[in-house]
Amino acid sequence: QVQLVESGGGLVQAGDSLRLSCTDSGRTLRNYAVGWFRQAPGKEREFVGAISRIGISTYADSVKGRFTISRANSENTAYLEMSSLKPEDTAVYYCAAKFARPMEQSTKREEYDYWGQGTQVTVSS
Repeated sequence: QVQLVESGGGLVQAGDSLRLSCTDSGRTLRNYAVGWFRQAPGKEREFVGAISRIGISTYADSVKGRFTISRANSENTAYLEMSSLKPEDTAVYYCAAKFARPMEQSTKREEYDYWGQGTQVTVSS
């Protein structure tokens, strides 16, 4: 059973960096693609990026070049490294897991089977 826990959120200033972690306490994350999504107040949850089981990643245009997703399967953890943060990056960030073939990942939230509880990221101007 996948149980995802995000951590690393907080309050930062524009231009700062932050790293979020997503750990699977069920210790099966190696079998899943991982997606990162975010939801700002009053807005729909949107795709940020995703990484396949073997490390192939894709990103939303709004974060491309600033955010990097990685994973450490031996640690059952995925990471979202965020740099050059902007106030519009303020949101609750969620990680999600999708049972997948090694090269597969998805930008669609409805394709993900398991979700973490979210962690707040606030970027002040």
